[in-house]
Amino acid sequence: MHHGSGTMVPVSPDLRVCFLGDSFTAGVGDPEHLGWVGRLAARSARAGRPLTAYPLGVRRQTGVEVAARWAAECAPRLAGDWDARLVVSFGVNDTTLDDGTPRVTPERSVAALDAVLAGARAAGWPVLVVGPPPVADAGHIARTARLDTRFAELCAGRGVPYAPVLAALAADPAWTAEVAAGDGAHPGAAGYTALADLVWPRWRAWTA
Repeated sequence: MHHGSGTMVPVSPDLRVCFLGDSFTAGVGDPEHLGWVGRLAARSARAGRPLTAYPLGVRRQTGVEVAARWAAECAPRLAGDWDARLVVSFGVNDTTLDDGTPRVTPERSVAALDAVLAGARAAGWPVLVVGPPPVADAGHIARTARLDTRFAELCAGRGVPYAPVLAALAADPAWTAEVAAGDGAHPGAAGYTALADLVWPRWRAWTA
């Protein structure tokens, strides 16, 4: 490190990030129990940006459920004099069919994400949104793709970085093979590695 030039704003070395979401955020299905969050955090540390990562994924939760708990879970972890941030990823459970209709309408999913973005903005916590990944069901992927587009549009309008992963993962042999071999939704180590690799460029720019 060299000082005195006055051109570089020092980045706080104490980076703390809450990763909000569902089973994918929790890394379900990964035999190594890292998921994409653990892999992204490890890669960030190797690249010189270590962090305290708080994975806050809850299986089966929709965006509405994530939005209902996010503030209570993030405040004790993020409030303080450090670089506090939020990564949000949900949507697959929202578009899951329950008696023939999605569990959550796209409008409610978008409103839930907007509520989290607004709350984080009020708290002064920057947000990165990671789009929902694909599962093994083509109809489900199509519904999720439409929500993915809505999420991307919302984030663009709010000036929030968005990392879409659905199309790339749907075409990724490692992801699709592991999801098919698993429970039809969750990948293994190689799939989560692919997801982390897709998020990495946005993450690196966001934390630079």
